[in-house]
Amino acid sequence: MLDTGSTTFMILCTSLVMLMTPGLAFFYGGLAGKRNILGVMMQTFVSLGITTIMWVTIGYSLCFSGGEGGIIGNLDFAFLNGVGFDTMYAGAGNKYPNFIFIAYQMMFAIITPALITGAFVNRVTFKAYLFFLVVWQLFVYYPFVHMIWGGGILQEWGVLDFAGGVVVHATAGFAALASVFYVGKRRDRQSPPNSIPLVAIGTGLLWFGWYGFNAGSELDVNNITTLAFLNTDVAASFAAITWLIIEWSREGKPKFVGLLTGAVAGLATITPAAGFVPLWAAMLIGILAGALCYLAVQLKNKWGWDDALDVWGVHGMGGVFGTILLGVFASSSINGQSGLLEGDGAFFFKEVVAVLISATYAFIFTYLMLTIINFITPVKVKMKDEDDGLDASLHGERAYDDGAL
Repeated sequence: MLDTGSTTFMILCTSLVMLMTPGLAFFYGGLAGKRNILGVMMQTFVSLGITTIMWVTIGYSLCFSGGEGGIIGNLDFAFLNGVGFDTMYAGAGNKYPNFIFIAYQMMFAIITPALITGAFVNRVTFKAYLFFLVVWQLFVYYPFVHMIWGGGILQEWGVLDFAGGVVVHATAGFAALASVFYVGKRRDRQSPPNSIPLVAIGTGLLWFGWYGFNAGSELDVNNITTLAFLNTDVAASFAAITWLIIEWSREGKPKFVGLLTGAVAGLATITPAAGFVPLWAAMLIGILAGALCYLAVQLKNKWGWDDALDVWGVHGMGGVFGTILLGVFASSSINGQSGLLEGDGAFFFKEVVAVLISATYAFIFTYLMLTIINFITPVKVKMKDEDDGLDASLHGERAYDDGAL
């Protein structure tokens, strides 16, 4: 029997996660230089179209059909073959149609590669990015979804990832770092955010959508759902204030962008653990997220890695830290799994190994993939196009009418 409450909840969560992709576009668009606002926003928005096409044709099937204990699924559900509008999702006790589970997971697939775009702002051609968007999902995102959420080898081994610390953030963050190494540094690295209010709007939409991202990942409405919801907000808040305090003490002034970035770091870090740890652990995870991700960004700057919008430091390392902290703080009284603090060192080891595998594979494959794409179409933009900005040179558009400013 269809449960209208659970069905409505999953529709709402799916809508919230969809909203995160425009939110990410606003976040990145505000952080980018004024000549590259539309370029980075378009890279984000185009995933809504291309990833949806891929998901309903082959993506869902490769992630969630066949391949039990393996690395990738099969094509049994290609073009959603055999999945009718009245087919119920079995994983939640047949409470809602499978179509909404398909749509919910599709929203994760849409935003994950879009996260990477902030790293290589104004350095990658749009045509090369389209190849990147397709190939990266096929060979990085889909396998890790299957291995951890679709009955694959890591799930059978006992690896847990509540909402995407490994599947989303670690893979995207380390793919971003690989892309930075491949395309090199920007010619003009002194490009401040063009619109901090736009960054704030993007952060607000991301934070709002993240409730669907994390609470919805319980795939049901119960006590764990409400815990994941509260843990998400608490970790984000603690991380935002931690980042603000550290930056204020170091630079002498409280920075709005720092507060906003800290919140996103907290959201990314709590993601794998949201439904497995108690509330007090979410507070500690938030504090550690603000401090450790801030440190990662500072190290990135010191080492000269030109990750323009700190995708690696915030999302990549947030996913890594969150997965490891899940291995530390998981409580059997919450969701049946003990962590290191409760004496389960084996589970902690599995979480560490899983996140190391995902980060390493995503980095290596992404670098090799960009090398191959470059034989098909140039990956890096021409020097003049970079100087002029990608909005005008590649897209023939400008974010603002200069005459009205």
